Parts: sequence; C-alpha cells; structure tokens
Amino acid sequence: MNVLEVQGISASYEDTRVLWDISFTVKKGRLVALLGANGAGKTTTLKSICGLVRSFAGSVRYNGQVISGLPVHKVVEMGITLVPEGRQLFPKMTVEENLLAGSYLKKAKGKRKENLDRAYAVFPRLAERRTQMAETLSGGEQQMVAIGRGLMQSPDLIMFDEPSLGLSPLLVEEVFRVVRALHDQGLTIFLVEQNVRQAMKIADYCYVMENGRIVQEGSGRDLESDPKVREAYLGY
Repeated sequence: MNVLEVQGISASYEDTRVLWDISFTVKKGRLVALLGANGAGKTTTLKSICGLVRSFAGSVRYNGQVISGLPVHKVVEMGITLVPEGRQLFPKMTVEENLLAGSYLKKAKGKRKENLDRAYAVFPRLAERRTQMAETLSGGEQQMVAIGRGLMQSPDLIMFDEPSLGLSPLLVEEVFRVVRALHDQGLTIFLVEQNVRQAMKIADYCYVMENGRIVQEGSGRDLESDPKVREAYLGY
C-alpha cells in the first residue's frame, strides 16, 4: 500500500522554477530516502508535500486522498509529521516543554504520557536534561529534541529534513541509528539527506535528485554499484 504518492509535481519560488515533474512513492512501513546535494530541491519537495509551498502542477496523495492544496494544519492532522532542518526549537523553553509542544493534536493529547515515555526511551539523555533550557543543549541533543517532538504527534508518516546536518561524525551515526530503530518499530519514514553514504545504508529504497529532478532510483545496494552515484556522491 502506498502511504504517500507524489505524482508529477512542479513548484517555483516566485519566478524561479525549483521542482520539475517530481514523482515517487512511499509504501507503508518502509524507509524511503530522497538523496542529493545541497540546493537540489529536496527541502522544497518536503514543503510541497506539507503545503508550505504550493505546487502548480501534479498532485500529492496520502493514503489515497489528494492533499494538494490543503492548509498545513490539515495535512498534519492527517498523520504527517515533519522534523525540520535546523531543529527549530523554542530556545527559552525546557526540553520537556519543547517535547510537549508536539502533542497539541487532538489524537496526540490522549497519548501524551505514552509518547513522552517513548521519546525518553529513544533518547535517555533527554530524560536527564528534561528541565534544561533548549538553547543550552548541544547540536546533537537539540536534534534529539526535534525528533522527540515529532514523535509526540503520534505520526503515521514522519519526514526528516537533513537530520544529520551540522553534527559531528559520532552524532551522525547516532541519528541514523535512531532513524533506523524507529523504522524497525514499524514507523513509515521519508528521509531527506545529503549524507548519501549513510542514508543508503539504512533506506529500503532511494531516489536521487539533481537540479529539481529525480534522476535515479533504486535500492541502496543498486545505487552504490552505479558508477555515476559513486563518483558524484561517494567519492570513488
């Protein structure tokens, strides 16, 4: 079953064309990655799915229902959660207050304690820092809060926008371990990443984007054996 179906979407920022006839699918329970260099159009693709950017062609379906043109809050209410690039936390609020800010949806309020316990189980370090201000956390810890806040929404589909960006190699490994663990728990995941090597290791299926277009797709193993992908993204 396709949870997410993006069919031929094109999008622009004013007069600047960014996406060109983008199509891909995310099946239920799978971890799908959209890979590419910075500026390829990956974040705009996410924003088009969420309704933050309106596409002028094509359609987005979620569980078979067209969501193109819906306001952002309606898309979120349907079960889609975005963990944004750059964390975007409330710096003057505590770790726990930031997490609880993710439980505002009606369906999530009833699971607030359950989801909070889940977030702390996934990130034990956050439980230790629950009363600490978000602005005092390290970059890796802030990314943990951002992911935990997304889990607080009880998502059916969670989308990550560059979760490893700006982190040390050790923390990058930890973030990808957590994303894979969430997938192993049955969560459907759409991962946007420029860390191609790491993303290919954990994804069930990958799409490669260049200059606003999908140029290749396949399993991580298939793409890793492709000379063009190796030269462009893996350095060998």
